[in-house]
Amino acid sequence: MTRIVLCYPVESRHLAQIATAAPDAEIVDAGQERVANEIMAADIFCGHAKVPMPWDEVIRRARLRWIQSSAAGLDHCLVPAVVESDVIVTSASGVLADQVAEHTLALLTALTRSLPDFFRAQQRREFVRRPTRDLTGATVGIVGLGGVGRRLVEVLAPFKVRILATDWYPIDKPGQVESLWPPERLDELLPRVDVLILAVPLTDRTRGMIGKRQIDLMKPGALLVNVARGALVVENDLVAALRSGHLAGAAVDVTATEPLPTDSALWNLPQVIITPHVGGQSARRIENMTNFFCDNLRRHQTGQPLRNLVDKRLGFPTRTAWQ
Repeated sequence: MTRIVLCYPVESRHLAQIATAAPDAEIVDAGQERVANEIMAADIFCGHAKVPMPWDEVIRRARLRWIQSSAAGLDHCLVPAVVESDVIVTSASGVLADQVAEHTLALLTALTRSLPDFFRAQQRREFVRRPTRDLTGATVGIVGLGGVGRRLVEVLAPFKVRILATDWYPIDKPGQVESLWPPERLDELLPRVDVLILAVPLTDRTRGMIGKRQIDLMKPGALLVNVARGALVVENDLVAALRSGHLAGAAVDVTATEPLPTDSALWNLPQVIITPHVGGQSARRIENMTNFFCDNLRRHQTGQPLRNLVDKRLGFPTRTAWQ
């Protein structure tokens, strides 16, 4: 009997839905507390374990066949043992794109309209006009035009922005994007944008991709928004650029270490907005994830191509695997 181990916050109705999609399977709701043990006897794993996982031992046992991540990012499971194995990996890319794009827009407009300044003034009961800046008409650079990046294009386009982007697969350029370049041309994009939004997965190639050299290439007064993974940015270099005034502000939903340590300099910078990795939160998140998993389960059972099939060496789905 196929054994499906889950590690995302499902309710009884979600379990029933999965059981309907895979009626001959044993379904185990492991949660974070039991996942490290339960995955040892899993044929299929769906979730995002946030506890240390015995991936090397799992692969040695050679039972696990498929990992369906409940997150778009795959750094939680794409360890060397999994990459080198025959285990299939699929991601949740695009499942949370609406929510992440909405959160990105909230962070970005909060920066451009100086909302942190006004919130602090409100607490002091100061009714004083303060400078703001415009998102309308700005040049926005999006690094990573996957599910989230493409949804961001749709959300930002009504602001009459000029959009430049880089992506590993610089194809199928949306009409609202002026230029779509391969990642090797990031250095050309950086000096041209007023706002830089990071929406790429964390891989060996992208870790630390925005450091001092890249920040120095950005316009004085530019804004940085990171809704992807904290380790994409060298945080000490970001802090230095904010303190010097080279960057006018930053909004981060993700940090290199989570929770962000209480002694991090980011907490004390007035031009920084920090949210605790909530970009993908939604009242419909679990429902959407379960719908996606059940569709992939049916595909898996009938031999159809899986949605969001990951190239494990790249660390994300191939462009043709998106659905």
